[in-house]
Amino acid sequence: MGININRVSLAGLVVALGIIYGDIGTSPLYVFKAIVGGNPISDLLVVGGISCIIWTLTLQTTVKYVILTLRADNKGEGGIFSLYALVRRHARWTVIFGMIGGAALLADGIITPPITVTSAIEGLRTLEVFKDLGQFTIVKIVLTIITGLFVMQQFGTVSIGRMFGPIMVLWFSMLGILGISHIADDLSIFKAFSPHYAIELLTTYPKGFLILGAVFLCTTGAEALYSDLGHCGRGNIRISWIFVKSCLILNYLGQGAWLLTQKGQIIPKDQNPFFTIMPEWFIIFGVLIATLASVIASQALISGSFTLIAEAMRLNLWPKMRVNYPTEMRGQLYIPGINTMLFVGCAAIVLIFQESSNMEAAYGLSITICMLMTSCLFAFYLYTKRVWVGWILLYLVVYFTIEFSFLFANVIKFMHGGYVTVIVAGALFLVMIVWFKSRKIKNRYVEFVRLEDYLPIIQELSNDTSIPKYATHLVYMSSADNPKEIEHKIIYSILNKKPKRADIYWFVHVDVVDEPYLSEYSVQTIIPNEVIRVEFRLGFKVEQRINLMFRMVVEDMVRNKEVNITSRYESLSKNNVVGDFQFIVMEKFLSHDNDLPLYERMVMKMYFFLKKISLSEERGFGLDSSYVTIEKYPLVVAPVTNLQLKRIVH
Repeated sequence: MGININRVSLAGLVVALGIIYGDIGTSPLYVFKAIVGGNPISDLLVVGGISCIIWTLTLQTTVKYVILTLRADNKGEGGIFSLYALVRRHARWTVIFGMIGGAALLADGIITPPITVTSAIEGLRTLEVFKDLGQFTIVKIVLTIITGLFVMQQFGTVSIGRMFGPIMVLWFSMLGILGISHIADDLSIFKAFSPHYAIELLTTYPKGFLILGAVFLCTTGAEALYSDLGHCGRGNIRISWIFVKSCLILNYLGQGAWLLTQKGQIIPKDQNPFFTIMPEWFIIFGVLIATLASVIASQALISGSFTLIAEAMRLNLWPKMRVNYPTEMRGQLYIPGINTMLFVGCAAIVLIFQESSNMEAAYGLSITICMLMTSCLFAFYLYTKRVWVGWILLYLVVYFTIEFSFLFANVIKFMHGGYVTVIVAGALFLVMIVWFKSRKIKNRYVEFVRLEDYLPIIQELSNDTSIPKYATHLVYMSSADNPKEIEHKIIYSILNKKPKRADIYWFVHVDVVDEPYLSEYSVQTIIPNEVIRVEFRLGFKVEQRINLMFRMVVEDMVRNKEVNITSRYESLSKNNVVGDFQFIVMEKFLSHDNDLPLYERMVMKMYFFLKKISLSEERGFGLDSSYVTIEKYPLVVAPVTNLQLKRIVH
């Protein structure tokens, strides 16, 4: 079962630092650089900018995520799909929020590694010896680091994961110490704690409202706090956040105080306040630690993307893909297809934008959309928990105001690179909506019949020796939720297509439940030693290894003398040889006898294209292909009704 989400331990706190705060923790690398841009340094720009950062981290990250959203745990698990799983039985339409949010979060995963690693490596230019370092050289270094990171995924990250925590402790300590060392440069920086300066900057500074687009970069990793709830636990996240937030604010104050000593100047594009406040002798160590922190931030996002896709697959919102488990650690998984997609995306971002200042323009737009979707789902979650409507409305008013402000400020980035993540998020959303809608269309066709009406004829077939035996044990994967029903296509397969005589017919149904790690089964013996139904109830985070699970069920039934699996062939029976098991998986293809509206025809065409490039049904269920027979059957969703045919008599 899930982690004890309220228990706090030193080890848990260090793990939380290593896993969760990579994205939000590396934001000081580029946030102030983005806020200042090409503007001359002024009191209002610096103090107002830090005021915006402090209040964004307080209202958006601390209040919304750390205090409120972490309460919505699904048996210890968090994240947008876990939140959707909590509310979906109350309202199926909430799936749209889950899909948009999930797609936006995945798109964000394509730009976080390039911007953090590039910002860190560009810090080398602060050193006298590297000040003429060409952008092409930086691009090559960044691509090498990112390639190494993605190649490493297939081996699992447990061994290096143990180092993540201590490195991030070092990183945040460095942030805090660097900040403290410069706060004395101008103590008026403490005025930033007053929200008055944030409001003044947004309302009176020329194009001040648009600075929110740069400010938003300081909270982009907030969604990861909730997504990693299952890895670290609520208590560890809340306690460690106090340390993280303190170090972040100290660093921003230090950068701001130093900038106030440069009043009236325009900071050169290739100069980053983050590295400029470092002592000359420390810069090389600072760049090294920043690079390690950016790699950890990227790693956390890649792992998060794998988890997100795995959840989407179990919730039937994404085509089945091959999932590897490189280590024994729970939750540690690797999806080769997604790894390749993220790598190609990250490499393309580095090659297209090259400089971190160009990437800032593309960053933030998609994650704002994700945060809005989380707000919608969380408000609905509060409604299901019977929270007073007044509190829910207050929550929505506050966070819609904040997040729509960020969204409008970020929309200006669309033409400067924001279109990249929006296109990626749109493509991912299209895959999810096609997979979801096609299932709805298919379900209109699936015809269920009462199993008891066919039991006598199945029994007769089983005892009819004039028909060659197909298998001792014939196992069908069924989608019927009701144990008294069975798909008509299965009955057709047994009786009509080519009669399949077997000694025992097994009907196996997999029910994916809203609880993340549930793993249980029930057995219904419909006719002893002839017809048996097995139902697996598996959480949306549990790998569907039906081959192994079914074998365990059968062994358990044999121990309890509920079934006799010995072969019924005389020569084998007297030697106690176990009978053969044959699985039948029904695979659909779109029949030409369909008369679908244009929209549905396009959805189904895209669905079958996705199905062709995704994992086959038997591998999706974790079945051994040597024991599986694939039966194709036509999917007639909307039969042609206006076909005219006239008989002529000779």
